[in-house]
Amino acid sequence: MARRGSDIDAEIDALFQLSLGEFTGARNALAKQLKNEGRMLDAERVKTLAKPPSPAWAVNQLYWRDPKAIQRLLTLGERARKAQTGQLKSADLRALMEEKKQMTMALLTKASAILEEAGQAASSDSMRRVSATLESLAAWGHMEGVPRAGRLTADLDPPGFDALAVLMGGNIEAAKVLPFRTRKPVEDPAAMRARLHEAVQSAEKMLREAHRHAERAESALAKSNARVAAVERQRHEIEVRYAEAKEAARLASSETKKTAQAVADAERSLAKAKGTPET
Repeated sequence: MARRGSDIDAEIDALFQLSLGEFTGARNALAKQLKNEGRMLDAERVKTLAKPPSPAWAVNQLYWRDPKAIQRLLTLGERARKAQTGQLKSADLRALMEEKKQMTMALLTKASAILEEAGQAASSDSMRRVSATLESLAAWGHMEGVPRAGRLTADLDPPGFDALAVLMGGNIEAAKVLPFRTRKPVEDPAAMRARLHEAVQSAEKMLREAHRHAERAESALAKSNARVAAVERQRHEIEVRYAEAKEAARLASSETKKTAQAVADAERSLAKAKGTPET
């Protein structure tokens, strides 16, 4: 039986509630099933859904686990924006901003836990992107046509002054604006300890590797020095043997000359003796 549009929306919502590792396979399976049912437009819609990066995924999970908290953040952001434009005359802007800040910090702590539970890095950069996305959602509030928590496929940046001015009909009073800057999130103590522990372990590993490299280098140097010493000994032995052989050759040459002289003397004596007449 063909799905109604609301059923497809529910299945798309279900996709964004899955873990990051499950998302792509489930999306492709749903798109294929829709295509087989002849729902080509719905299949193409599902097929083009991008897998969110882990910070955006964490914000989606915040919404699916506690939608009221996200709705409260959006309401605070909207009230703060209306206070900035003078639409809420009696609103205490500073109090609204402080409450929004506290709500954001609470959500950041939950997001860090969600990432760690899923085996994702709750690094300072990841938490910075989670914070920026929450700030963006709060800045846009409940406006139409803006990204919605729960189906985010990318990290968000807070809107600039010009974008807000256009969407609010240019009614922003610049003097009342408290800019929606991306705050550097206060890192969760557990995440900070884990990060520092990881850094220490990494440094210790690098130190151990350096020691091993140094030991291997020292061993190689010792072997090289031993080979040089052996070659020097061999060279010395060869030089000694060469000198001895040279001296032996000199002595042999001298003996040969003496022997040749003795033979020549003997031959002359013999010739002389043969030539002497008998008396």
